[in-house]
Amino acid sequence: LSEQKVNGCIRAKNEIVIAGLPLVEMFLSETGARQTVRLLKEDGDVAAASSMLLTFNGSASGLLTAERALLNILQHLCGVATLTRRYVELVEGTECTIVDTRKTLPGLRILDKYAVTQGGGRNHRFGLDDGILIKDNHIAVCGGVKEAVGRARGKASNWLKIEVECRTLPEVHEALDAGTDIILLDNMGIAETRQAVKMIDGHVLVEASGNMSLERVREVAEAGVDLISVGALTHSAPAADLSMEMVPAVTS
Repeated sequence: LSEQKVNGCIRAKNEIVIAGLPLVEMFLSETGARQTVRLLKEDGDVAAASSMLLTFNGSASGLLTAERALLNILQHLCGVATLTRRYVELVEGTECTIVDTRKTLPGLRILDKYAVTQGGGRNHRFGLDDGILIKDNHIAVCGGVKEAVGRARGKASNWLKIEVECRTLPEVHEALDAGTDIILLDNMGIAETRQAVKMIDGHVLVEASGNMSLERVREVAEAGVDLISVGALTHSAPAADLSMEMVPAVTS
């Protein structure tokens, strides 16, 4: 197959949001074969079922070598972008923003978070050093919210935001008194979420997280939170259904 030339395309089998197309030429260049790629869509576009995302021509051996890895990464990234778009559309008309988490696939954090942006979402922290998130175990070890926030303030740069994960309304009150920058409402019911938002009264940014399904995300957004973080965007997005089609090139 080293001399066999082919033409082909990558096609979406279902309607999807596109992410990752600029990676195609990089993947194909790793095969060592000369390929020509023509992108027909751009990242962030919605592709209809059966539509072509790109066309290509080049050596059959190089394209067959790259096929599976290339489709795997494209299907994953398009899946992330497509699921993100569904969440974003569900909160349209509210003042809430959909954000991701650090629950990304090993080695793919930058690409996963890029795909979220192509679906219309925004990025939360890339790493632990992007901001301090005080969680339940930190609070337990430190002996309370106030103590945990105080220790964080004593160690962190003045430019670093501190967020406290709160599971109850008393913890929300403690976090406010401790002077945190952001409050994360963790797995709260809708009535409790509304109470927490009323209690916070715009003094700090409010994030909601935990069990944020497509079925309940609108209701949570309407409760008045600023951010909804959804780990499923990157760790559980169904892969988009793509196909890579090839035919022998016609030679004169």
